[in-house]
Amino acid sequence: MTMARFIEVVRRHSVASRNTAEAFVKEMLHYNIAEYISASGDGRAHPLRVTEGTVQTFTSWIYAHLRTLDHIDGGNRLETFLERPEMLPALQPLIADGLLASDGVREPGQTFSLFIWLNNGGIVMDWLMSGIDPDDIHLDRIPTGVISVSEFAHWLKLSRTHLARKLQDAEALGSIGWVGQRGHSVMWVSRQFFDEYMAVQAAKLAIVDAAFAACISAPQGR
Repeated sequence: MTMARFIEVVRRHSVASRNTAEAFVKEMLHYNIAEYISASGDGRAHPLRVTEGTVQTFTSWIYAHLRTLDHIDGGNRLETFLERPEMLPALQPLIADGLLASDGVREPGQTFSLFIWLNNGGIVMDWLMSGIDPDDIHLDRIPTGVISVSEFAHWLKLSRTHLARKLQDAEALGSIGWVGQRGHSVMWVSRQFFDEYMAVQAAKLAIVDAAFAACISAPQGR
């Protein structure tokens, strides 16, 4: 990858402006997510590669999603991937292209969009949804495991003020609330918010599944 190619793809898919894309690459370099392959030449034409730490992080992400797909249909994707780790350089670009082209992932519902712009917003939603009892998903207001906003913010290493503001915005949309007194009772999420979250997860898993299937069907060694 080069910065010029990265910017071109970002612009083609209307992800962000040129300046934002360039700043993002610089942040990746600063935080050792990516690195230059060589130290000479024009900055925009410099080949970049992800660092070993980034590869390990993405591999863990793949493990989680393949394991989830296997739990859904009893498949053996994770076992196959562990036997063929060399498929990673082919699998990752297919997933990335699929995510870029997916309206389901890039244009989620109103409340999901609200949280995704928050630092660690995805983790905020994951934590809310992971505390839900499956027996309650038919309810209009689904109880979560969250009571204290302060403890929630502390665990996520977020500003309590910033998180509380986002939660207030979500509450104004009717997407979250409290079963009883605020701060002294369980927070609930609306059925619509729950469905928005699940729709994005389903779209993402479908992309991972399709990319994995394409890698498996490709001749070995390609």
